[in-house]
Amino acid sequence: MSQVLSMWRTASTLPVVGSSVGTRVFSLVFGQKAPYFSSIRPRFTVLEPNHAELVIPKRRAVQNHIGTVHAIALCNGLEAAMGALAEATIPSDRRWIPKGMEVGYTAKATSDITCVAETDPEQWTADLGAGYDLPVRVKGVRDDGTTVVEGTINLWISPKK
Repeated sequence: MSQVLSMWRTASTLPVVGSSVGTRVFSLVFGQKAPYFSSIRPRFTVLEPNHAELVIPKRRAVQNHIGTVHAIALCNGLEAAMGALAEATIPSDRRWIPKGMEVGYTAKATSDITCVAETDPEQWTADLGAGYDLPVRVKGVRDDGTTVVEGTINLWISPKK
């Protein structure tokens, strides 16, 4: 089990402080690993192999000139969800790096946004060779269930040396 997944499972099941506090502590620690992620104050709600979810709270610091969550904040949230998923899922003999992102904005982001990243288990066990592309499906969803952004983040999977 990866260090990130182990830390999530520990934090989200802490008997003394409860899962709510534990998941917030995990979110803060995750933001320190890649400090730019902390700018959106992500709150992880789900982390398991092949699936991650976090919430970007709608607050002034992430809004654009029309009062919706800014497109770059949305992309930051999608990448944070993808990164957590990748760390929780990748086999120990492999490594990953983001290669590119393609997203489409489908509606205004007028509430907190839940960012979701998903893969299929067989994507991580493909023949490694010198490396391969792995597309991660990502989307951002408003509180009312409307998808506001969706797309793919492509990873490069290669052997650990």
